[in-house]
Amino acid sequence: MWLDEADGFAEIFKGYLPYYLLVALPIFIIMSPVNPVAASHEFSVYRMQQYDLHTVPHGCRSASFNLEGRSLTTWSTSRHCVVARVQDVSIDQFLEIRNKAGALLLIMPSNATTLTNEEKEHIQLLEMAMVQQEISAPVYFAQWAPEFEDILKDLQHSVVTDDRSGTALEAMFNTVSSNGYQIVVSASTPHKLESKSVTIHGKLMGRSGSAQTIVIAAHYDSSAVVPELSQGADSNASGAVAVLELARIFSRLYSSAAVRGAPSLLFVLTSSGHSLNYFSSKKWLEEQLDNADASLLQDVSLVMCVDSMSSSPALWMHVSKPPAVGGAAHSLGARLAAAVTHKKINLADEVLAWQHERFSIRRMTAFTLSSLQSHKEAGRSSLLDVPSEPRLQQLARNIQRTARALASHVYNLTAHTYDGDAALYDDALSVDEAAIRHWYKYLSAQPRAPQIITTGAPTAGVTGALERALSRYMEVSVSTHTTDKREPEYQLYGPTRATLYVYSVKPAVFDLILTLAIAAYLTVIYFAMQLFPRFYGEYARIVTGKAKVQ
Repeated sequence: MWLDEADGFAEIFKGYLPYYLLVALPIFIIMSPVNPVAASHEFSVYRMQQYDLHTVPHGCRSASFNLEGRSLTTWSTSRHCVVARVQDVSIDQFLEIRNKAGALLLIMPSNATTLTNEEKEHIQLLEMAMVQQEISAPVYFAQWAPEFEDILKDLQHSVVTDDRSGTALEAMFNTVSSNGYQIVVSASTPHKLESKSVTIHGKLMGRSGSAQTIVIAAHYDSSAVVPELSQGADSNASGAVAVLELARIFSRLYSSAAVRGAPSLLFVLTSSGHSLNYFSSKKWLEEQLDNADASLLQDVSLVMCVDSMSSSPALWMHVSKPPAVGGAAHSLGARLAAAVTHKKINLADEVLAWQHERFSIRRMTAFTLSSLQSHKEAGRSSLLDVPSEPRLQQLARNIQRTARALASHVYNLTAHTYDGDAALYDDALSVDEAAIRHWYKYLSAQPRAPQIITTGAPTAGVTGALERALSRYMEVSVSTHTTDKREPEYQLYGPTRATLYVYSVKPAVFDLILTLAIAAYLTVIYFAMQLFPRFYGEYARIVTGKAKVQ
């Protein structure tokens, strides 16, 4: 009976459907990935800065690519996209990648607070090197995700297996078994962004309309190598928060004619800082000083710019020339007990060092108050400039110190006068820590690069929020500024973000070996089907003693 069943089994080779199942299904099983979900990944990525300053290009000039992923130590040609942690890339490696690689994908740290001081300094110096010159290859940054750990390990494993292999056969097996990745970013071609810089200003009038004016200014944008990740908690969310809090404090004092100070106080917030050479400050000064009808900046006695106020308890008074003894700047500097650092203005530099230099060029007495000792501090334009509780507490203390010094100057108080009414002054000049916390967290919780805050409606987003906040204490005006169309001072480019697709692929050797394996398999199946009837006939003759009758 079992022989009859074998006859039925032989009939399966006579139909088309069984042939298909026997040949195709094993091939599909071999070629299908073990885990289809892990075969591809999708991430949000952020493109490196691209802008022109005085017609000089800076940053990344490309956006799209479709390349094979390689690690920092295994890439070799322009057909490779280098994937690495940002803290692992040296400046020399970046320069080589900029000249030879097809693209660069940098992974941000999972927790910036766990980085050592050396690692933070290294990342900040790398950022400075990246934006100094233009880069033809696309450069993207990605927030850390668990999937990147596996991708980085696979990219490193794909080549180091050769060194660890004892035999050529083992090396071949390791190469075939390793995973590769195809890195794809489909983004629009880099294009120019329509940008309008904004200046928000409001004035508290002193006892006499003809009295001198003190200007308190800050820029509220941020700068980093990646616009979408530019939080700028210290530079310069802290400066913008300081202006708002000083406006709140002095609006209370100036609300009563009995205690109103003699000088008027002008509060100014600008949307473009040192990365764009304080463009909005320049245009606003031209608007106010070169217009015969404008009287906002008449009889300015002092300009105090605030920048990066939360880095340390020390305050530095940055000036373009030493303040004259007995002058307003000298008086306020002495009351602040700030260390004075002097740097001459060099118009040949691509960018000015501090915002007060824009006012000093127009022959105003001006200085910048900052907790940074030098304008060359790498933290001014860093992705690591993020909010923290210690910085928040330091900002509140520095604002308190500044408010007391400014009030002492405005009301011409002596140490004896202040000591006599300490309780009264402490109450009037106390800071609102809740308001400081709110604005500090709000501003530093979102990117404020010029590509983001100057390309929307002038009264939307961060700009609109700051305008509404300042308008609580005084009448506020908003000025918008555009670049010269023939010779623009700067030009911003998009896109600033894209979607990254990572596809898990096998190396070319795997495709070759898989092709040979499939060919061998089909050959075996072909001969098995051709020879099975003869084999079966011989088998039946041996068992039954006679040939099988077809």
